[in-house]
Amino acid sequence: MTSTQTTVIAARPPRSLRDAWVALAGLSAVFLFEMLDNSILNVALPTIGRELHASTTALQWVTGAYAVVFGGLMLAFGAIADRFGRRRIMLAGLVLLGLASLATAFVSTVEQLIAVRVAMGVAAAMTTPGSLALSFRLFSDDDLRVRATTLISTVGLVGLAVGPTAGGFVLAIAPWQVLLLVNVPIAVLALVGVRLGIAADVPAELHRDPIDVAGAVLGTAAIVLALVAPTLFVNQGAGSWAAWATTAAAVVALALFYLRERSATYPLLDPKLVAHPLVSSGLAFKAAAGLATAGLGYLVTLQLQLDWGWSPALAAIGMLPQVVVLVAGGALIGPFVRRVGLGRAAWISAAAVVFGLAVYGSLSRFGYVWVAVALVLVAAGMRVVGVVAGVNVLRGLPENRTTIGAALTDTATEVTSAAGIAITGTLLALIFTGPITTPNWTAHQTTQFHHATTTAALTLTTIAATLVAYGIIRTRGTKAD
Repeated sequence: MTSTQTTVIAARPPRSLRDAWVALAGLSAVFLFEMLDNSILNVALPTIGRELHASTTALQWVTGAYAVVFGGLMLAFGAIADRFGRRRIMLAGLVLLGLASLATAFVSTVEQLIAVRVAMGVAAAMTTPGSLALSFRLFSDDDLRVRATTLISTVGLVGLAVGPTAGGFVLAIAPWQVLLLVNVPIAVLALVGVRLGIAADVPAELHRDPIDVAGAVLGTAAIVLALVAPTLFVNQGAGSWAAWATTAAAVVALALFYLRERSATYPLLDPKLVAHPLVSSGLAFKAAAGLATAGLGYLVTLQLQLDWGWSPALAAIGMLPQVVVLVAGGALIGPFVRRVGLGRAAWISAAAVVFGLAVYGSLSRFGYVWVAVALVLVAAGMRVVGVVAGVNVLRGLPENRTTIGAALTDTATEVTSAAGIAITGTLLALIFTGPITTPNWTAHQTTQFHHATTTAALTLTTIAATLVAYGIIRTRGTKAD
């Protein structure tokens, strides 16, 4: 293929997914990296701990450092991409991802591995929001936007589903470093797809406002603190002064960030844009889904293995209803959206997530069938809202703010997912007597666990339902379809 042909292909407005297959292959590879990374690495943590002589805390930071850096920097890199070019920042991030992954081959200490994970978190923050923003900008038709986003998310969810199993097989025949080196070919595929399939950034679709450095620092600090606080609550308990101090610092940083954005001449994230009904409702729906999905996954895992005594393999089979719906449900998103419209699809799917969580909180103790029903409802709702709410957020923003909008939706999911696990873990610690991993629970401890799971699930249901109600109110009277 000549360079002239490549330019024509990249510049021609695609009229179907087939026309944009090169670009979609590259963007799907970006999302695959995000979904596959931690899920495949978690399988190797015991092996990494033994070979690198790592403490429990150090092992937590092998995965935690990536998540905190990734979540903390998304808004800043979203703003940078809207200023300097989405494609340009995406390509730079993919180069960093490939180099950081290659560096894994030379890691000999856990500190070096954490440094590699930090670099990979930076690369993820540079690339992941761009996968939604660039796929949105590829098409002018909302139906094609939904279909493209569905395709990209399906590839990522397949990676999430097969990651742990594939990682286990790899560890049986190869060193753990291979699990991170696999990111190298993924980065290369993404680099080629984005480079050849997406036209160079159009100046008219970018802005030339100065970067709000103070806003970026405050926003990053607020998100990082908000992501670290839940971990402290889960690990140290509700009585930990460090957990409460970190939470207070996150609230202060968020308040300062809001005040800064209201007063800045060129804000990083204009509060007026966030207040747009499509944006605020989409964020509310994404937040509700993130909160519910993370909390439910945590509770079901504990119930199957600790309460019912299922083996890890059997518990993995017990989670299959969720996996099947997440992977196969993509085929239903397009027809559903075309039938009810983008606006209704967003709130109906978010409501399904809330209903599924309520089913679990009310009925899970009566048998696995209710757990399966809850998993299916939450997975189906999350599958739709993950696509539709993100598209709606970008529809409500100017063309030159789409990347920070995509970053905002990802950040909302990251923060509320951490909050869901923190709320669940804290309530379990408060209600359950003794270490929850203690074998052979007494009858009293079993009762306490059932009470704790019910309390945690219904608490999350209440919070998620409030977010969904807010989202519905925000879109009332507006044209969201």
